[in-house]
Amino acid sequence: MGENVPIGVTFITSLGRILSYDVGKVFTGGLSLANGQHVGTPNTACFSAVQLSRLKNVMQECKLSAGSFIYREGDPADKLYFLVHGSVRITKATDDGRQLTIYLHQQGDLFGQVDPFHESAHSFGAEVIEDAVVGMIPRKALEAQLSQHGEFAVEFMKWMGLMHRMTQTRMRDLILFGKTGALCSLLIRLVNTYGVESSEGHIKITRKLTNTELGDMIGTTRESVNRMLSDLKKDQIISNDKGYLVIENLEYLRSLCFCEKCPKEICRV
Repeated sequence: MGENVPIGVTFITSLGRILSYDVGKVFTGGLSLANGQHVGTPNTACFSAVQLSRLKNVMQECKLSAGSFIYREGDPADKLYFLVHGSVRITKATDDGRQLTIYLHQQGDLFGQVDPFHESAHSFGAEVIEDAVVGMIPRKALEAQLSQHGEFAVEFMKWMGLMHRMTQTRMRDLILFGKTGALCSLLIRLVNTYGVESSEGHIKITRKLTNTELGDMIGTTRESVNRMLSDLKKDQIISNDKGYLVIENLEYLRSLCFCEKCPKEICRV
């Protein structure tokens, strides 16, 4: 079978469950979860089904509870992680002791800092925010795949480039356009990750986030987020539907953050 043919990948987990993915659909069109939440395309979309299965073959799974840390800043970066189920946030400690949320990883995402053929330490932390099943990929196993399979090495380089661009654009949002611009950019990222468009053309963000959680993503306080959201509601740019944010004027948000209309696989949380 050629590597360009969409095939299913079956993950036989250490917990005795079988998780089957139709890679031709799941890794290009997003997922609708049982709780009604929609999530966008995982960051593993750059891998073909065949190369993604190579990672599956060397994974060791573990079940983690919400509130636990997979790794902390400064820990040895000796593994990659594949999120089979649940949600994980990647954090960076600030000078005042707060935890800035850099990414929110979802089902199907690959995450972690590992430098093949070189020992390093984690620059960020990874905290489980919804009970999760995580596949751990040891650095030595990854190095073996890179050495033995040229196609896998090329696709892994694409993934590393994607993650680098995502981090660059997140830092740009936080530094260049002020808190309002950072919030508008965050709302756009949430649209790309969790948004579902209605018949009226409005976009509902299907993941509920508190103002504190939004503040942690842009380095500001809950009170500041509340004030900025109130201003956007007064201008009918956004609204609220039973606790879910609804975007009514996406172009206005784009104008406030000087949106460069990056591809959705980069412009996500």
